[in-house]
Amino acid sequence: MGSPPMIDGAFARWLAARAGQALLGLRSEMGFADAGALKSAGDKVSHDLIRTELAKWRPGDAVLSEEDEGSRLAWAAEVNAEAVSRLAADRVWIIDPLDGTREFAEEGRSDWAVHVALWARDAPTPHGLVAGAVGLPAQQRVLGTDYPPAYPQPRVEAAAPGGRTIRLAASRSRPPVFLTDLAEDVGAHLVPMGSAGAKIAAVVTGEVDAYIHAGGQYEWDSAAPVAVATATGLHASRIDGSALRYNEADPRLPDLLVCRKDLASRLLAALQRHSG
Repeated sequence: MGSPPMIDGAFARWLAARAGQALLGLRSEMGFADAGALKSAGDKVSHDLIRTELAKWRPGDAVLSEEDEGSRLAWAAEVNAEAVSRLAADRVWIIDPLDGTREFAEEGRSDWAVHVALWARDAPTPHGLVAGAVGLPAQQRVLGTDYPPAYPQPRVEAAAPGGRTIRLAASRSRPPVFLTDLAEDVGAHLVPMGSAGAKIAAVVTGEVDAYIHAGGQYEWDSAAPVAVATATGLHASRIDGSALRYNEADPRLPDLLVCRKDLASRLLAALQRHSG
């Protein structure tokens, strides 16, 4: 794919595409007979590729990757020296080399992703994300902040009361326990999907209207998709309405709401009723 572009958003797209192609090649080479081996190999291949390219092309930047040793530890100098470095850095790449390993290891599934995001200390937004890309290799596309998608058009379902039903992306394996009641409250239809990146990408493209998660996540699960979603003009926040924040001492970021802006107040009110 040649040398990468130097602009950060385009670089994130290039990097997500590179890792995605490597993962597709690995899938083809290994097959699906041993899901555990495929998952492990996928995490390693993508992580090593992204880490190598970042070291080559962005050597002065810090990195937070899901696959780094100790990545899930909250900051403490004696146990997590890597966190000390990134918390002092002005620029930090937040990456999930393979979001949705379960789906990656299932033949025929395309709802898995590669996340590449850049946090900057001087960013003008509360979340601090200044560039990002979500690679969807099995869907042959990359969504990025360098060319953010157009704001999604609302779907119209003539048969639905009022002409429209809200579609909520939901985890196929770990949906929040309150989500069924919330969906009934707001007249929504749950759409099971795989990785967080695939679900937020579905909001960005208009395939669904919202994604709600409250089952526990880390910064790398949402950084790149949130960067793309907010660049597109969508709402993104914690489920209590507060701002999402990245490159924190504790990388846990357990809940979020990404949705069309016209649905945000309605869904946040419903979340207050059902997520307590």
